[in-house]
Amino acid sequence: MTTESIIKEDIKKAILAQFELSVEDIVLQPTKKEFEGFYTFVSFALSKSIRKAPAEIGQLIGAYLLEHSTIVSDFNVVQGFLNISLKDTVWLQTIDQISKNAHFGSSEPNGASVMVEFSSPNTNKPLHLGHLRNNFLGDSLAKILETSGYQVVKTCLVNDRGIHICKSMLAYQYLGNGETPETAQLKGDHLAGKYYVLFDKEYKTQIKDLIAQGKTPEEAAKQAPWMQEAQKLLRLWEQGDKETVDLWHKMNGWVYAGFNETYTKIGVEFDKTYYESDTYLLGKDIIEEGLEKGVFFKKDDQSVWVDLTAEGLDEKLVLRGDGTSVYITQDLGTTELKYSEYHSNRYLWVVGNEQDYHFKVLFAILKRLGRTYAQECHHISYGMVDLPTGKMKSREGTVVDADDLVAQMIQTAADRTQELGKIEDFQSEEAKLLYHQLALGALKYFLLKVDPKKRMLFNPEESIDFQGHTGPFIQYTYARIRSIGRKAVATSIQGAIPAAGYSLHPAERELIFFLSQYPQKVKAAAEEFAPSIISLYAFELAKVYNQFYAEVSIFADPNPESVQFRIALSAAVAKTIQHALGLLGIDAPERM
Repeated sequence: MTTESIIKEDIKKAILAQFELSVEDIVLQPTKKEFEGFYTFVSFALSKSIRKAPAEIGQLIGAYLLEHSTIVSDFNVVQGFLNISLKDTVWLQTIDQISKNAHFGSSEPNGASVMVEFSSPNTNKPLHLGHLRNNFLGDSLAKILETSGYQVVKTCLVNDRGIHICKSMLAYQYLGNGETPETAQLKGDHLAGKYYVLFDKEYKTQIKDLIAQGKTPEEAAKQAPWMQEAQKLLRLWEQGDKETVDLWHKMNGWVYAGFNETYTKIGVEFDKTYYESDTYLLGKDIIEEGLEKGVFFKKDDQSVWVDLTAEGLDEKLVLRGDGTSVYITQDLGTTELKYSEYHSNRYLWVVGNEQDYHFKVLFAILKRLGRTYAQECHHISYGMVDLPTGKMKSREGTVVDADDLVAQMIQTAADRTQELGKIEDFQSEEAKLLYHQLALGALKYFLLKVDPKKRMLFNPEESIDFQGHTGPFIQYTYARIRSIGRKAVATSIQGAIPAAGYSLHPAERELIFFLSQYPQKVKAAAEEFAPSIISLYAFELAKVYNQFYAEVSIFADPNPESVQFRIALSAAVAKTIQHALGLLGIDAPERM
C-alpha cells in the first residue's frame, strides 16, 4: 500500500471508531506551505451528519491517528483542516523505494492505445511560432501518455492540397521565373511561403481595383482574377491535369524538405504521416454514403450539406457544388483511414481553438454516420500564441518563423551562458550542443508551462532567464546536482539511504514528500491532457531542491551518514527532473 492509501484507511477507521460512521471515499490534499504537515484531510463535509464542529471532528480524528496509526507522528487542526505529519521511517522507506525504482513515474502497459495527431502544417508556408506550441504540446502529450502505459501512435496530417496551396502555386506561375530553393538560397518551405504572401498582396490590389470600379467588397473578393484562377487551378488539380500536378509535386517536395529540417532541429518526429491528397477522395465516398443514409442533403446548386441544428450547431457544407472538397470532407476520410489502419482506443487532435467548431461538426457527423469510434474522438484545443507586437498572420508575412526563432534563441543562450563565464573548459561542439539544449529548453518550457486552453503571450527574453520560471532554471538545477554526483565519485563517497532511527532535517522531509508526488502528477497530466502539470511540477521540484541545498550542507556535514544520504537524495531528484523534462521533450544537460 502507498503512504496515502494507508493514511486514508486509518482515517476511515478513525471516523468509524469515533463517530460510528462508515465512509467510503477519503480525499487527501497536500498541506499548505504555511502550516505544518504534509497531508490534509478536510472535515467540513462530515459536520452535518456527525453534528459536530469541523474543528472538533478534526481534533478527534487526529487524536485517534496519533494513538493508533503506525505512520502518523503529529497533527494540527486549523478550523476544519486536519494537517497530518508522518514519522521519519515513512520518508526513509519512501526515498528508498524511489531510489531503487528505475522507472519511477512510469506505469506498466495498460493495454490501451491512443493516436495523437499534431503539427498538421500547410504546404503553402513554413512552420511558425504557433506551430511550435502545437508541436511541443502534441509531442509532450504523446510522451506523457506513453509513460502512463498507453501504446501511442504519433501522426501528422499534412494539408497538402486545397485553395491555399493553389494560391502559392498560382503566384509562382506568374512570378517565379523558375526560382528554386537553391537559386533563392531559401529553405523550400520558406520559398513556398514567399509566394503565398505575394498572392495575398496582388489579390488585395485586385480587390481594391474592383471596389473602385463599383463592386461591393464581397463581389470584389469573389471576382478578383487571381482568386478565380486559383479556384480553377484547384479544379484542374482534382481532375489530374499533368502540368498542375507536376507543379504541385515540385513545390510540395521543396516544402517537405524544409519541414523535415525544422522537425529535426526541434526534436519532433512522427510514426505516421497522412496527406490530405490521399484522403479527400475517401472523404467523398463517405459523403456518398451519408447521402444514401439521409445524413446529408443536396441543395439546388448540387452542394452537399448536413443539418446539425439538433446538436446545437448549424447547417454545414460538406462538398461544394462543383464537386471539390472542403476541410470537413478530407477530415472524414482521414479519420476513417486512421481507424481502419490502427483501430486505436482513442483519437486525439491537437489543434488550435480557432477550430473548436470544426471538430464539434466532425464528431457530430461521425456519430450521425454510426461510426463506433466517434465517442473516443477528442479535440485537444489550445490557445493561440501572441507576440508583444500582436497576432500573427501568415498571408501577410507577419508570422514569427520557427527556424528564425530557434536560431535567435540559440544565439541568446550562447550570449547568456558566455556572460556567466562558466563553460570556459567546454569544447566547441560541447558548447554548441549546450546552447541548442538551452534554447529548446527555454522555448518548450515557456510554451508548455501555460495551461493549453489559455491564449498566451510569448516573450523570448523572459523565456531564457536562468533564474526565473523557465526551462534553463530547471536545467541548471539538474546540472548542479549532476556536479554533486561527479564530486561524490571523485571522492569515493557512495550515496546510501540511512537505517531506521535517522533523524531527518525538515528540508529533507519536504524534498522527499515532493518527490513522492511525481507519479500522481504524471497521472493527472495524462488524464487532463495537460503537459503544463508536468512543467509546473518540474519547476517546483527544482525550487524545493534549491531550498534544500541552501539549508543543509552535503559534503561538509560531519556525519558521514548524512553526507551519503544527501548524495542519494540528490541523485533521486536528478533522476526525477530528467524524467519530467524528458516528458516535455527537453534535454537535461550534464554540465552548464
